[in-house]
Amino acid sequence: MKTIENKLIRITTVPLSLDKLLSGQLNYMNSFYEVTAVASEDDYLKKIGIKENVKTFTIEMSRKITPIHDLVAVVKLFFFLKKENPLIVHSHTPKAGILAMIASKCAGVPIRLHTVAGLPLMETKGLKRNVLERVEKLTYSCATMVYPNSKGLHDFIVANKFTEHRKLKIISNGSSNGINTNHFSPEQVSQSQQHILKIKLGIEAEDFVFVFVGRLVGDKGINEVVLAFKKLIKQNSSVKLLLVGMEEKDLDPLDYLTQKEINSNKNILFVGYQDDIRPYLTISKALVFASYREGFPNVVLQAGAMGLPSIVTDINGCNEIIIDGKNGIIIPVKNSEAIGKAVLRMIDEKDFFLSLQSNAREMITSRYEQQVIWDCILEEYKQAEYLLAKPKMEYV
Repeated sequence: MKTIENKLIRITTVPLSLDKLLSGQLNYMNSFYEVTAVASEDDYLKKIGIKENVKTFTIEMSRKITPIHDLVAVVKLFFFLKKENPLIVHSHTPKAGILAMIASKCAGVPIRLHTVAGLPLMETKGLKRNVLERVEKLTYSCATMVYPNSKGLHDFIVANKFTEHRKLKIISNGSSNGINTNHFSPEQVSQSQQHILKIKLGIEAEDFVFVFVGRLVGDKGINEVVLAFKKLIKQNSSVKLLLVGMEEKDLDPLDYLTQKEINSNKNILFVGYQDDIRPYLTISKALVFASYREGFPNVVLQAGAMGLPSIVTDINGCNEIIIDGKNGIIIPVKNSEAIGKAVLRMIDEKDFFLSLQSNAREMITSRYEQQVIWDCILEEYKQAEYLLAKPKMEYV
């Protein structure tokens, strides 16, 4: 029987993070705790509540720096937590992290956990960088434990002295949610589905299709990717670039020339955001993911589980999932020439490509199975409860 002391509050800035980055996890945890999902965007959040079979509470939060609105959100969250009296608050994403950790500490929540799945400050300089660093330090100071979801993030946090080493822990092999390798499997998309989609997109049998999945923004390396493919397509008309994801013109717009090329180049196929990316992965040969910064990118896990090798940049998360020359190619950040060379190598060196392809799925299933990650997170909750219950031990 669930009691008021057995409540778990999971908080992200926007419900998309709950939906895509933590899919299924809240429903699983609801078997052990009374789970409430907190985020902005009321209509979307309620859909997540139905999907995950959990309660919801809406607090408007912005991913931008908005001090007045943020203060209002902290106050609302504080009163919500005082009313609910949860055992655990677990936050994700930078803005939700700072708001949730301050509010939960002020409200006396005993177990306050924050997962770090990416740090925007890595690509920021000057005063804004200083502000964001102070925000991270405050977030971690209010948390009882902090979970970087990759070794690279862990080492970055330690190097910059954002918190004490004892507060940091990587769950399993990394990742915030792992991957359901039964769901992300080539067998889940039929040949007829693939054939219909190829016809719809104008993909021919001889085409070598590279796919990108994610937000179409500068930080994801889209400007460099499009520039590289612009040159490659002129040399080889059977090369295609498939772009799956939404644009964010307010936060991080693409260069004008990049946008123009996407709109005009018939070999660059932009399909927008898709609820189910599996069909688009199955009609592609490889993932190209030239991001500037990541935590632990789900799309690289998903592509690998679908049997795709990946071209990724040498950043934390990516360089942990991909082993250069085994299940993909690792390239320097912000380097369109390196992207082009990696693409050509996959096309021209058939034995090398087939070797990468043959390793892709097994190197994901053996290290990042979703149920393993969920069980490890649950064990963290139980360990925190144990420490809290120990006589004469203060859990801070």
